[in-house]
Amino acid sequence: MNKSYPDITRSISANARKLRRSIPDTMGGFSQLAHGACKDGALTTKTKEMIATAIAIATRCDGCIGFHVEALVKLGCTWDEFNEVLGMTIYMGGGPSLMYAADAVTAFEQFSLLHAPEKAG
Repeated sequence: MNKSYPDITRSISANARKLRRSIPDTMGGFSQLAHGACKDGALTTKTKEMIATAIAIATRCDGCIGFHVEALVKLGCTWDEFNEVLGMTIYMGGGPSLMYAADAVTAFEQFSLLHAPEKAG
């Protein structure tokens, strides 16, 4: 099974826009929560996204994996950093986390290609 994480996040985003129209108070509250939790503080936004990625993998949430891995790519997470996140996730979550960590590799590769800096030439 090959998942397209850019497609997964696009689909969820489209439906989330519908939810924002249908339940604006709930979605606004969630948006505020996300903003407050993700901003730099004692931990950097990048570190917080690493934690969110680990939780996404452990809870087996494809959409969460997509959004948080994309955020990591945009924040400049290196392949080595990403693999350490996966290692800790597998250690703490066992076999099921291993299966979704393997999927997260696909997400990292897909978003890295999508957000690659344009090469001069």
